[in-house]
Amino acid sequence: MRNAYIIPAVLLMNTITAQVSGVGIGTTNPQQKLHLDNSIGTMRVENLDKDNNEYNGGNAVPTGSFPLYVDNNGVLTLGLIPLANSDGLDAINHLTIPQASVTLSNTDADGKQEGTILSYDITVTRNTILEIKYSVSFETYFISSPLTIIKDGAARRISTYYVLNNQTRRYGQASKSYLNNNGNNPAPFPATQRMGAVGPLYNSSSSYIQLTPGTHNIKLKAEVSSGLPSMATHVKLAMNTDSIFMRMY
Repeated sequence: MRNAYIIPAVLLMNTITAQVSGVGIGTTNPQQKLHLDNSIGTMRVENLDKDNNEYNGGNAVPTGSFPLYVDNNGVLTLGLIPLANSDGLDAINHLTIPQASVTLSNTDADGKQEGTILSYDITVTRNTILEIKYSVSFETYFISSPLTIIKDGAARRISTYYVLNNQTRRYGQASKSYLNNNGNNPAPFPATQRMGAVGPLYNSSSSYIQLTPGTHNIKLKAEVSSGLPSMATHVKLAMNTDSIFMRMY
């Protein structure tokens, strides 16, 4: 009867050892639940190869490689699932955004004016890193009515950035300095003597924002500044093809 008790005990001990140490391929001392020794080489998953996966461009790029992702079910995939991706389309319609323009008056006390382009509410259930990439177009003028170009030779800075929950930190800040020189000074700067060009400029940047569990507000903002004394400036936002990409990790 004693042997009858010993055999199950040995089997139980072996089972516990396997559960604790994991499964090793090429090693007798696995350090994880699944441990592939370096002598084994690479791992191959056929449903991710060029013949079985539409996201693998191996046939078109035989020597290329592609990023590997994990979906919410823990499945390995080549398909990127972003929170937002304009993918070549215009991401921002200047006719429907909360603030289509930002205007700085020549009597402004601090020489800068801010506006909100877009606002997002994002809810997460775990600690998350939000990746943001964007490109926003804008056109710069002196005044809005009538729409007049800048001819005073002074520089203006147009900045775009994201803020989290209305805090002061700026994520992904990008700036352009607009300067339209004129050959005739001082005023009235005849239009026939101006030097410079009108048309869209772009601010482009990327950033990573850490989010804790809960609902957060993300705002894409624009700021126009000239220093003091304040210089009249009118900036029209999202006037050309704009792009936004967001992904959570």
